[in-house]
Amino acid sequence: MPQIAPYGSWRSPITAAMLVTKQVSLSWPHIDGSDLYWIEGRPQEGGRNVLVRRTVAGTIDDVTPTGMNIRTLVHEYGGRSYVVDQGEIFFVEFSDQTLYRQHPGAAPVPLGTPPGLRFAEPIVDRQRNRLIAVGEDHRRNGEPLNMLVAISLADGTVTPLLNGRDFVAAPRLSPNGAWLAWLAWDHPNMPWDAAELWVAPVLTDGRLGAARRLAGGPGDSCFQPEWTPDGALLVVAERTGWWNLYRLDLDGNTTPLYSLDAEFGQPLWQLGMRTYVPLPDGRIVATFSRESRWHMCVIGQPDHAEPIELPVSVINIVNGDDERIVFVGSSPTMPATLFLLNLADRSLTPIRSSGDVPVDLSYISQPEVISFPSASGRIAHGIFYPPHNPDFSAPDGELPPLLVMIHGGPTAATYPTLRLSIQYWTSRGIGVLDVNYGGSTGFGRTYRELLDGQWGVVDVEDCVAGAQFLAAESRADPNRLLITGGSAGGFTTLAALAFYNTFRAGASHFGVADLAALARDTHKFESRYLDRLIGPYPARADLYQARSPLYHADRINSPVIFFQGLEDKVVPPDQSERMYEALRSRGIRTEYVPFAGEQHGFRKAENIITALERELAFYQEVLGIHTER
Repeated sequence: MPQIAPYGSWRSPITAAMLVTKQVSLSWPHIDGSDLYWIEGRPQEGGRNVLVRRTVAGTIDDVTPTGMNIRTLVHEYGGRSYVVDQGEIFFVEFSDQTLYRQHPGAAPVPLGTPPGLRFAEPIVDRQRNRLIAVGEDHRRNGEPLNMLVAISLADGTVTPLLNGRDFVAAPRLSPNGAWLAWLAWDHPNMPWDAAELWVAPVLTDGRLGAARRLAGGPGDSCFQPEWTPDGALLVVAERTGWWNLYRLDLDGNTTPLYSLDAEFGQPLWQLGMRTYVPLPDGRIVATFSRESRWHMCVIGQPDHAEPIELPVSVINIVNGDDERIVFVGSSPTMPATLFLLNLADRSLTPIRSSGDVPVDLSYISQPEVISFPSASGRIAHGIFYPPHNPDFSAPDGELPPLLVMIHGGPTAATYPTLRLSIQYWTSRGIGVLDVNYGGSTGFGRTYRELLDGQWGVVDVEDCVAGAQFLAAESRADPNRLLITGGSAGGFTTLAALAFYNTFRAGASHFGVADLAALARDTHKFESRYLDRLIGPYPARADLYQARSPLYHADRINSPVIFFQGLEDKVVPPDQSERMYEALRSRGIRTEYVPFAGEQHGFRKAENIITALERELAFYQEVLGIHTER
């Protein structure tokens, strides 16, 4: 029989160490010939990223030598940092951000690219013995220069191919090497606001000829261009208010491929993201998000798609080669897993798991996708994980604490999947609401634009409304509501604590406290992001101050704990430190937990463990909960 014990005190077999012990992240799958490649992020190795290969014989080995770390810092958030072509590997080494070349069976050697340059999304141009990549030049004062560059495979010489745009992404060579396509956008837009699709001929000397825009712009952002075998272009665009797939010829004539109120694209936070694969026979394997779940289909003729049933609810980066499709998928009972799909017979082979489920599935809380009313008559969305542990039951009549989780971005989304960082709470008797507030992706452009000019208003209202909705449904204790978030989610957390009295305590993980300081000090990629989310700075400095938790710290009476990487360039440590001091000086219960060597997000195992354990202990002390022994 289950033991009777108060919510929040349940003894759980899920420990913080399980989040990192024998756990890895899986990303950027790639197929080269008969071999599969992918990147593993390993917290137990200090967050090192390692390129791993699976041969046709099924042998899996690390390709990256010990001591090296494959990771680019373009846009600070990075993205795809390697390419494999005919067995040769080209990659960005994190420590010096230079490009390396690795022949099969040999040690990597530097290409000779100059210091001060960063690279992402490399592609191989064999005809001209070079790489083409997104380049970012940090050798001058002020904002870095973003451009498309060619890198000689003979001596590492870097030649700019395209200058003059604030940002570029997704270089793609046509099958015959005669054309180059790419995405571009300028301040104050983010890529999901107005990324444009451009194309230009590649001249005999390797330079680009006259470029022309084929799609995209304000209100119609483009995502992931790809060439078809017959020389047409595919792209995801927003012409209907949803990211859908289109086929274009070089004159810009456009054919919609599958019209659906669903998202075939994603916000381009990391360079190289992919949601579909063109096949040699003209078909397209595409993935899309609808109603908080990802799906896969094969598109043949326009507006005709054949669904592929998969045992996953979330699909991350997808790649492929002919009849083989490789992707990372997960579900509420399955951790992120690298899969190989054979289109010919629809067989699905798991290649690598991000880690074993360290407990029996009976301890796993099953998520519920919910919608709830919020301010101004709108409907907001979220994913609710009720408290669950087969070893325990709560006393009759007791309602559980609820932890409201706020995703980052804020242009991002959360999906129902197995995350031990959530089960850590639910197995202890604390419910979790993961909120897709107005401004989140996956619900069309109109929903995403609810946050335009309203960051710190709509997101906060929706998070408060979600907590109150579950409390009104008697699924959460209205007196024991908690809130936590990282980065932009940390800002929403602090704003909710400053402007509402809904939450008993909160946790800010590298969260924004001073919006004006963020506008002045953050990196180039996001330096004008707030123009759309709040207003132009300094012209609307009044709004920045009105919504900044730091200037309303006197209204925060709930305890707050802060976690901060000391090398964070996106949200500098000063933000957390000033907020912490403002609360401490007033006698509000608060803690500050800094992590040396960490940037925006924690990658080291010991820091991930510390942050989770300290956050739990903080809440338990605030709520007067003692863990059952």
